[in-house]
Amino acid sequence: MSGCIWYVSKYVLTPSAGDPVGRGYGFMREFARMGYRTLIITSDSMGKFNAPLAHQAYVIEEREEITVCRVRTFKYINAMSMRRVLSWLDFEFRLLWLPMAALPKPDVIVVSSLSLLTVLNGIRLRRRFKARLVFEVQDIWPLTIVENGIIGARNPLARLLGAVEKCGYHRADVIVGTMPNLGKHVAQVTGQDLPTHCIPMGVDTQAFETPTPLAADYVEAYFPTGKFLVAYAGSMGRANAMSVLFECVESMQLDPNIHFVMLGDGELRESYIRQYGRLPNLTFAPRVPRSQVHDFLSRCDLLFLSVANSKIYEYGLSLNKLIDYMLAAKPIVAAYSGYPSMINEAECGTFVPAGDASSLRSAILRYSLMTEAELTVIGQRGRSWLLANRGYGELAKQYKSVLFPHGDQL
Repeated sequence: MSGCIWYVSKYVLTPSAGDPVGRGYGFMREFARMGYRTLIITSDSMGKFNAPLAHQAYVIEEREEITVCRVRTFKYINAMSMRRVLSWLDFEFRLLWLPMAALPKPDVIVVSSLSLLTVLNGIRLRRRFKARLVFEVQDIWPLTIVENGIIGARNPLARLLGAVEKCGYHRADVIVGTMPNLGKHVAQVTGQDLPTHCIPMGVDTQAFETPTPLAADYVEAYFPTGKFLVAYAGSMGRANAMSVLFECVESMQLDPNIHFVMLGDGELRESYIRQYGRLPNLTFAPRVPRSQVHDFLSRCDLLFLSVANSKIYEYGLSLNKLIDYMLAAKPIVAAYSGYPSMINEAECGTFVPAGDASSLRSAILRYSLMTEAELTVIGQRGRSWLLANRGYGELAKQYKSVLFPHGDQL
């Protein structure tokens, strides 16, 4: 056994049969395969996602040679609610009372910032065990909620989270981000050029070897035949900035060859249906199981994503949606004005300026005039690049060198 790695995050989904694994579980599974002792400490409260319920305060189980300690935590559904904040606080409080005697002693502790407050517990645990602390940044808080207009920059909560973020950067032994340009943000916050490593979002390549197909009646109802199909799959909220797409759809409603298919939910879905559902070139498809999203995307010709023109994206793009799109081996058009990554590296699509419906329309029309063979070549470039560069096995080798820069000796 080479050492022990803890991964502490409120949000780590343990996969069900046939589901692709998420970031935390994917990396810890690879580290276990390398011979490390691995422990995930997470909660049973993940909003709309179905996490196994903990029927005791702390439930410890073994999965694929990973020890999972699931903490029973205050439940919530709505991500934009005070109940979510209370759930964060509850998780952090319960981390103070972990059953340490039943857990292996860590050499490295990774805390992930989907609940930013966890870095404070990470600092405490680092001191207790004299372990190496890794601060992993998946979302930049509080910048994300400020830029999305949820709270103001001078809000006391934003100031508190900003202080926690700065403390985490200074006290961690190493900073890891999923976005390629995070170092710029860290320097702006701390005033120092602190070493920052990019370990991007990964893909569970095994989960897509046998994708689950859509039902035949679903395909018949929501995929019009003889059309160039442009698809969007994902949340429909403020952060997704989808107005540019619907403006484009409306301007192209007289084009008989192009049809748009929307898959997903979110707080703006119903308002979009009320406003644009009448358009003849637009279909809102009902939600499908996660395991069928790959088949959904594979039936379309061009895939679309957008984000707001926000400071958040100055530091790069690393979205699960983009991984799903590239795996589907289809060309991608992204309404995005931030630091470019993935799509340009793989040469599998096009960036157009965020919020620019005219440029988006031109890009869609250009792809619609391509032959099927041309579209296939572009889409396959994205899939091949993703499988070569973003599998958890390959990324875990890079992450290992960050966790143990001097080999297994700390």
